[in-house]
Amino acid sequence: MTDQDFMRLAIEAAWEGVEKGEMPFGACIVRKGQVITVAHNSAKASMDTTAHAEVQAIREASRRLKALELAGCAIYSTCEPCPMCFTACVWAKLGRIVYACRIEDAERAGIRQVPISSARMNQLSQSGVEIVADVLRDESLKLFEAWRRGDTRPGK
Repeated sequence: MTDQDFMRLAIEAAWEGVEKGEMPFGACIVRKGQVITVAHNSAKASMDTTAHAEVQAIREASRRLKALELAGCAIYSTCEPCPMCFTACVWAKLGRIVYACRIEDAERAGIRQVPISSARMNQLSQSGVEIVADVLRDESLKLFEAWRRGDTRPGK
């Protein structure tokens, strides 16, 4: 599978979350080409403001792999990670962060963000995590736009 295939799984998870009234974020964690977990935001359902898609995916991947450190894993996210999620990725020792939309895109959709890029956080943390931006950005932008309008998934 390719970066695009894994990102589509994250986008699909985000759509599932939107259909449940959650924010339009999804994440997928992969190791050696195998999907470990896919998650979406669940802050509203869990009444937990930290239940972002990336954090949910990290929690589940750690449980499944029985490891706090997820070295050798990559995370695919529908949006550039916020500072909390980026830090969780660094502390989990994920080797790669791949994202679709940028923080500015989320802000334009009406989602409040702390405007610091993953590149800047990577520089400040000296983590050395590989960052790949804009993978299927247009598809994820459609998700954000639909969420902003209050639409559910196209074709449903």
